[in-house]
Amino acid sequence: MGRNAVLYDPIRHNTWATGSLIEFCRAQDLTAEQLTEVTGVGTYGGILATLDHIVRCDGSYLRRIVDAADRPLGWVDSEPAADLEALARWNAEAGELWEVLLTQEIDVERVIVVDDNTRGTRVGIFLAQAINHANHHREQVCAILTGLGIEPPDIQAWEYAWATQRIWDLDEQPA
Repeated sequence: MGRNAVLYDPIRHNTWATGSLIEFCRAQDLTAEQLTEVTGVGTYGGILATLDHIVRCDGSYLRRIVDAADRPLGWVDSEPAADLEALARWNAEAGELWEVLLTQEIDVERVIVVDDNTRGTRVGIFLAQAINHANHHREQVCAILTGLGIEPPDIQAWEYAWATQRIWDLDEQPA
């Protein structure tokens, strides 16, 4: 399968889940107020701001993991996304870069300096944080949607498995 096969499903699910949530929100034709209003206690912000935060952080984590501060991810350091279409593009670009990372040797013990050069942490922690961070904030977006009376999409790993044929009924042959 590849040198980082154990990471394929978690990282691909992460990109898929964010992309699915963005596409779901696009299909709902949400108003500007629904996209920006902060309706939940303990949430990062409104739907658009939270999705923007997820995608930007994924890019930032990825850039640090591959040790490429100059990696061409202009959107990571740009102004917040003005719309869901931009976020969909950025998430797809991040997904492509995660795929590149999966083909490379990952030294999970390599130290990354963070917090204005005051702390060090391991690459493995950045990988864990990328996945945990996105899950946490996607749940906030789902809570906001629920508060708006909209049933959010199922973006759990099981749904990803069905969407990508990584799970099947036993009477069927896997692809």
